[in-house]
Amino acid sequence: MPGSTVNILLVEDDEVMRMAIRRAIAKSGLPHPLLEARDGLEALEMLRGTSERPPLARPFFLLLDLNMPRMNGIELLQEMRTDPRLQSTVVFVLSTSSAEEDIRAAFGHNVAGYFVKTRVGINFGRLIGMLETYLELSVVP
Repeated sequence: MPGSTVNILLVEDDEVMRMAIRRAIAKSGLPHPLLEARDGLEALEMLRGTSERPPLARPFFLLLDLNMPRMNGIELLQEMRTDPRLQSTVVFVLSTSSAEEDIRAAFGHNVAGYFVKTRVGINFGRLIGMLETYLELSVVP
């Protein structure tokens, strides 16, 4: 809900990209916690919880890379969209892929947006600003 704390789960295998996003979020002053998973399997464990830890508290949304080891972003989206607890999760894709088939596959799983990393460039400020506006104005399930 607008004004509440929203957990942001970054699902990204590239440490340099995670660091760039961390910096951009810190620089923006975005007051929402950033959690990180290195692939889809780790993200599912965080979202669903394990015997050692509870599921990620709602509300949350994902920043999702597509090309990752073990479970890629499309596979994660397929799994999430069949899980009643996760199917309405807001997901923004942030990928190196500009392939039409990847874009169509992501939107086929109801992503909120698809951003190509090379178009975003090294300045993540605008992307983070868009996410901040989204969180301020949108009601998140």
